[in-house]
Amino acid sequence: MSKKSNTSKRYTAEFKRDAVALVHSSGKTVTEVARQIGVSPEGLRNWVNQDKADRGQGLAGALTSDEKEELRRLRRENREQQQTIEVLKKAAAFFARESTK
Repeated sequence: MSKKSNTSKRYTAEFKRDAVALVHSSGKTVTEVARQIGVSPEGLRNWVNQDKADRGQGLAGALTSDEKEELRRLRRENREQQQTIEVLKKAAAFFARESTK
């Protein structure tokens, strides 16, 4: 009995770019190209759709790669600031108790 790994493979940006170019230039379907290069059809389809969004040809409301990266950065920054606020609240409460002793 063989076990299938639950970890996803990471592909370089260059590999993804070449795969998307192959889809556009070959005249083959995404599924055919995916089978040919050994990636999942859904993954390759996502890369093609992201490429369209990055070129301004995606679905309405689709985020570009730059926008997605900025959103990740802002969410991380927000999470860090929320943690800092919680620490400061606890410190303020601690010092308020200490000053009344």
